[in-house]
Amino acid sequence: MASKGTPATALLTRAKIAFTPHTYEVDPRAASYGEAAAAALGVDPARLFKTLVTTVDGKLTVGVVPVSSSLDLKALAAAVGGKRAAMAEPAAAERATGYVTGGISPVGQRSRLPIVIDSSASTFATVFVSGGRRGLQIELAPADLLTVTAARSAHITTR
Repeated sequence: MASKGTPATALLTRAKIAFTPHTYEVDPRAASYGEAAAAALGVDPARLFKTLVTTVDGKLTVGVVPVSSSLDLKALAAAVGGKRAAMAEPAAAERATGYVTGGISPVGQRSRLPIVIDSSASTFATVFVSGGRRGLQIELAPADLLTVTAARSAHITTR
């Protein structure tokens, strides 16, 4: 396990969910944390998922999508029974999740927010998500990610 645990790694360990931590050097100049992580780890960007905090009808909601895709806000809203979605303010996302932007994990968030994981995750044996800090990705089975986050699966990307 990584030398410095996070709420995400602690929760996975307590829940006895198998995961593999992957650390990498963070490039502070990178335009996209997710694409930089995929490149640093040599992982297909379709298998590395970014965690995006949004508001749906004024309520914070999380979309988890491949870094190779964009979040479809209308599809996310529909997946949780809402009408309008927008990206949340970074400070609100950090307060609600307990993580910093660029290191927000869908696992072990401070508040239990509704989470929707793009259905493409199920096409892989394992996927990568932030481990709760910049420079740490965790690899786990998509079914375990859905279970530990109490998420639903839906097609929420635009390509």
